[in-house]
Amino acid sequence: MRPAIALLLCFGVAACGGGAPRDARDAAIAEDPVIARALHDPLMSDPDLASRNEANAAIGFIDSDALPVFPVRSDDIQRAREALRLDLLGSGAIPDLPPAAQGEGGKPLGPMASPQDLLAAVGAPARCAAALTEDFALAASLPPAAAIPPDAMVVQAGGADAQGCRIRIIRYRSAAPIIDLLQYHYARSQRAGLSAVRHATPEDMVTAKGKGAERLTVHIRPAANGLNGVDLIYRSR
Repeated sequence: MRPAIALLLCFGVAACGGGAPRDARDAAIAEDPVIARALHDPLMSDPDLASRNEANAAIGFIDSDALPVFPVRSDDIQRAREALRLDLLGSGAIPDLPPAAQGEGGKPLGPMASPQDLLAAVGAPARCAAALTEDFALAASLPPAAAIPPDAMVVQAGGADAQGCRIRIIRYRSAAPIIDLLQYHYARSQRAGLSAVRHATPEDMVTAKGKGAERLTVHIRPAANGLNGVDLIYRSR
């Protein structure tokens, strides 16, 4: 039985107790994102969850995409690497990616991360969760520090613009290797005037700080079918 199917059955049986550990759940969902959608989509029988209208932001920001469909080929990987480098070279020499800093870079996120987890990653108050809305158009108007690769496959986008809660949350997939994605976001944040740090634990990430409340965190992990999954959270000043 596939791990994700077993997990789905477990959710419906009281005998499963507390359910699979967090790591096991995340791994199963990463293998089968279609099951993630089944587990976390709004329930049509509940008027409060009848659509993604942010009546419950915690439901809206669970990673629920049904992509990718096609496995990645070696030439896809090379094209993705070249696209990242060409995009960066358009603004000058690419800064070297430093070694990973000692110690952990923060709490891991993953497909089951709640809005509160995502907000906490950039130091935003928990009250900002109520202001979050999902809108793919937000992925097309990101500031330079939070820019994403031109070939990024955006699977979820949202944010808020309330006072003290100017947030962007972007989840995307890429065929580019993790090391190239780290360099891309490190370079983008550095060029935008943020102080960036690379981390390898508890997962690959770049964190960056700017003036005032400006913060950026980019978490990268393997996703389904050979792609890599990226969670980008940006908080402006």
